[in-house]
Amino acid sequence: MSRNRPYRQAGAVIVAGTVVWGVGISPAPRVYTTADSAARLALLERSRRVWVAGQFLTSAGTAAVPFGFAAFARALRPGPSKTLATAAATSLLAGAPLFIAAVSDRASDLERFAYRGGPAWPFLGYCGLHIVALGALGSALLRTPLKRWVGFLAAASAPLFGAVLLAKKDIPPFVFYLVEQAVGIYLCIYEEPTDAPGGPERA
Repeated sequence: MSRNRPYRQAGAVIVAGTVVWGVGISPAPRVYTTADSAARLALLERSRRVWVAGQFLTSAGTAAVPFGFAAFARALRPGPSKTLATAAATSLLAGAPLFIAAVSDRASDLERFAYRGGPAWPFLGYCGLHIVALGALGSALLRTPLKRWVGFLAAASAPLFGAVLLAKKDIPPFVFYLVEQAVGIYLCIYEEPTDAPGGPERA
């Protein structure tokens, strides 16, 4: 029985985007855990060059991931799963500029970021849209013959992350990308029998 990997390209884009995002977000990890603003500013100033370069990588990863999920949606046959996957990609695409704007601000004004200045709504809007996207993605995956754990992972993460965001008014965005990276890896390795009856909802 011959096999193919219909979602490999989409999964590869997702994985690459999440990896680039992770590399970019981590040049000065102590910045995120240091409570004192002056100490945080000192850390940023000591690692200014790598910090600024990292924000460019983070922006690139943020922009890439939605296109991976859009490619996944395009590969699905018309139906509920395609509609939901398209909604997920659209939500991610809508949220990406908000986070890129926040990241650009981090790179251009170290002091404001260190002292937690600037508006919170771009980051909160990005997080909210990301959570909506994960919920839609999980629902889409659960409507395909793919392994159910991958759909449950995305679907269950949405209310969990939403509860954290509502309670704390903050959430480390790497948790979104961990889920998406797991989905992307699975899409890369998923093999579909070409002659199997009733295959996934894809074109």
